[in-house]
Amino acid sequence: MDSARKRIWGWWAFDWANQPYNTLLLTFIFAPYFAASVAPDPVSGQAMWGWMLAISGVLTAFFAPVLGAVADNTGHKRAWISLWSLLYIVGAFALWWATPAAGQGTILVVLTAFAIGLVGLEYGIVFTNSILPSLGPRAELGRISGTGWALGYVGGLLSLAVMLALLAENDAGVTMLGIAPLFGLDPELREGTRAVGPFTALWYIVFVIPFFLWVREPATPPKAAGAVARGLTQLKATLRTLPTRRSLFAYLGSSMLYRDALNGIYAFGGIYAAGVLEWTIIQIGVFGILAAAVGAVACWFGGKLDSRFGPKPVIIGCIALLIIVCIIIVGTDRSMVLFMPVDPASNLPDIVFYICGGLIGAGGGTLQAASRTMLVRQANPDRMTEGFGLYALSGKVLSFIAPALIALATTVTGNQRLGITPLIGLFLVGLVLLIWVNPKGEPEFECAPSS
Repeated sequence: MDSARKRIWGWWAFDWANQPYNTLLLTFIFAPYFAASVAPDPVSGQAMWGWMLAISGVLTAFFAPVLGAVADNTGHKRAWISLWSLLYIVGAFALWWATPAAGQGTILVVLTAFAIGLVGLEYGIVFTNSILPSLGPRAELGRISGTGWALGYVGGLLSLAVMLALLAENDAGVTMLGIAPLFGLDPELREGTRAVGPFTALWYIVFVIPFFLWVREPATPPKAAGAVARGLTQLKATLRTLPTRRSLFAYLGSSMLYRDALNGIYAFGGIYAAGVLEWTIIQIGVFGILAAAVGAVACWFGGKLDSRFGPKPVIIGCIALLIIVCIIIVGTDRSMVLFMPVDPASNLPDIVFYICGGLIGAGGGTLQAASRTMLVRQANPDRMTEGFGLYALSGKVLSFIAPALIALATTVTGNQRLGITPLIGLFLVGLVLLIWVNPKGEPEFECAPSS
């Protein structure tokens, strides 16, 4: 395998390695477990989870562009990624101590640990995404990004299957295979499910190795003294002129809203299924497997569409699909489907929600893969890490909106189903803002080389 191909595969390895934090912890296993078994009750659990995500988003948002600007001027991105990896590993491993019916002190520790790991995940993505433009010509970046996201889905799918088959127990104390959790883990203490934290950390440690072995930063000229100050000065200038760069400014605003809504689906989908449809961890896991399997195929195909037609049409189609999914979810519970009453004993709500899971996997993954190739088109190629830092900032600066709106709507109505409705509005506004986004990017960067 030549060095160029190794760099691409190493970059893809990062997507494979970090996906379990989203799949296992944020969406399908730990989040619903926390709401159903660690928190006092599902409604307060959803609210606490929402406030944790909102607060962690606010606390971490503003450093991404600063660190990106510094990295663009000083290099050493791999050293930074090593630091973010450490936070990821420590935060994930500490979730082992999320015991059932935990006291307030333990709940606070668990939420803090989760936020630390989430910081590592988000900053690691910023720095690795900034390497994307150096992996191939501009016309191939959509395919590279889409394939990477597809492989991430496959990694998430495989990790979820292992957890469900061998470790995560249902209410009867057995896994999906009907056996007790491996390694003598105690089902009464939910040790099989709690093992998802250490398992996620170990998965990352093993599979991120190719990234550090094969991915090297593009050669850059030596930096003169004062690189940090210069990076901060450039960032200040970028922020000052940002409103005049209509396409980039509109794209950051649009992606800020639709990514926040998407993260709301990921963060609360499992919690919603546990509380509204009364699903077990095993059922939620099967839902996750379906979402990941469909998402992997969709991301691969979406990457090809991205390379052929550009990322903007792909983004628009995905947002429209996710709006439809949200409307279906809001109109479905044990007693109704699409707002039409059904027998409470009917399996139809479960079937509909499984279908929604597949559509979420397809739309969400393809949306994120196309979004990072769109950012490559919009950003200054000489300050790509700063660009992805601004992208992270736009995704985090108001990332408290979706969790806070969900938490507020859930608290006010006392109804988990109605708590999801704000996501529809966020997707719609994000869709409207795309009108002002030039699909080729800012005019002065349209013909810029990708590496």
